[in-house]
Amino acid sequence: MDLTIHWTFLPHDDPDASLAFYRDTLGFEIRKDVGYDGMRWITVGPAGQPGTSIVLEPPALGPGITDDERRTVVEMMAKGSYARITLATADLDGVFARVRTSGAEVVQEPTEQPYGIRDCAFRDPAGNMIRINELR
Repeated sequence: MDLTIHWTFLPHDDPDASLAFYRDTLGFEIRKDVGYDGMRWITVGPAGQPGTSIVLEPPALGPGITDDERRTVVEMMAKGSYARITLATADLDGVFARVRTSGAEVVQEPTEQPYGIRDCAFRDPAGNMIRINELR
């Protein structure tokens, strides 16, 4: 079987702030920026990896989602406990310095974990947890 991760989805509550963070801070390419009915879906991805994308989407959309569920999702986003993604780099310290300089909320500085990886963590403008593992 030959499977790859093609798209993953993260919610955003401020498309301009999310776009600036993923493009200007992380250096991702903008692949699509689609607006509809006052909302935006922004597809970004790492340069040189056209088959891997993150779709930044409005939160809690879809048939069957109640107003109470939508409020819960928005509350969880505000606390930073709703969505997360793990990225990887060979230059963890360099990436961390760049992200810190951007003003992103730092959750954890680069740390050697007891389970064998070195990583750091921060939140994007929507509160999503971004962990970055060091490639060795």
